[in-house]
Amino acid sequence: MLSKIATAGQNGQFRTPRHIIELMVEMMAPTPSDIICDPASGTCGFLVAAGEYIRDNHPSALTDPAKSKHFHTAMFSGYDFDNTMLRIGSMNMQLHGVANPAITYRDSLAQDHADDIESYSLVLANPPFAGSLDYESTAKDLLSVVKTKKTELLFLALFLRLLKPGGRAAVIVPDGVLFGSTKAHKELRRILVEDQKLDGIVSLPSGVFKPYAGVSTAILLFTKTNSGGTDHVWFYDLQADGRSLDDKRTSLLDDDKLGAKATLTDEEHDDNNLPDALARWADRDGAELERARTDQSFCVPKADIAANNYDLSINRYKEIVYEEIDYPAPGEILDELATLEEEIQKGIDDLKAMLG
Repeated sequence: MLSKIATAGQNGQFRTPRHIIELMVEMMAPTPSDIICDPASGTCGFLVAAGEYIRDNHPSALTDPAKSKHFHTAMFSGYDFDNTMLRIGSMNMQLHGVANPAITYRDSLAQDHADDIESYSLVLANPPFAGSLDYESTAKDLLSVVKTKKTELLFLALFLRLLKPGGRAAVIVPDGVLFGSTKAHKELRRILVEDQKLDGIVSLPSGVFKPYAGVSTAILLFTKTNSGGTDHVWFYDLQADGRSLDDKRTSLLDDDKLGAKATLTDEEHDDNNLPDALARWADRDGAELERARTDQSFCVPKADIAANNYDLSINRYKEIVYEEIDYPAPGEILDELATLEEEIQKGIDDLKAMLG
């Protein structure tokens, strides 16, 4: 039913594709002890996927009484200020076997989130883009981090406030967050790189959110430390997600070849980069450090990012190798043109002779 919702909401909401949610959850690898939050929960796709991951990878989370109680009552929290989405999200969680999740009505950027400061160990979210709020209606503690009216920046500040030290996040942001030139953009990126631990950035193709919009986005992966820790940032240029990048979003591979856990041949990789991105993410502190910036994924030292005004756009660091083409010498080209001219003239003479 959720896949049939083909229109975006009035407040900039876009339904996150299920396979992108799966990739983000697999990268974060939730554990039975996590406390997970989505402050822009919508249909609760991230929370459902996190619950399914724990069921598949940590069966004891449902059989051990203490862990089971945590799973059903304390692990999952979701906020939204769209009542329709809240009803759909609550139903979605119930249908996926979570007995009593905290799916509540809340304007996440307003002052009443203060009681949740440093309450969560994992944030998974796709917050609204391109919105603008008045300073008066925005939580003052968020404005103290970054003074801006842009919702995508305020949500990033909110994620940092919600996470416990050591907590981690995988969130979708519009590309403008990565290279925006305003003071607020630069300061927020500086905070992520210098004060926290920015782990990685996955650049998504612009057609991922079609038919809702063709906006270019990226997955931002970071850990809250309050003491820095960024040595290098891992970048991945995701070019294909197993589906066409037009409004139809039709599958390019068989169903078992889609998603982040599929096993693919080298040829199939060109149509679905998700399994490769997941595998390389797991090795981001190993062999990935040696990859060249001409590759699909690579690491960039913190010093390089700081020297570029904390620009986090992959295009700033990715190197493109152009194939060198050997052209014939000018004299050879002129000789070839002269030969062609002679052939043309001979053809004209032959036509004249035929016409008498």
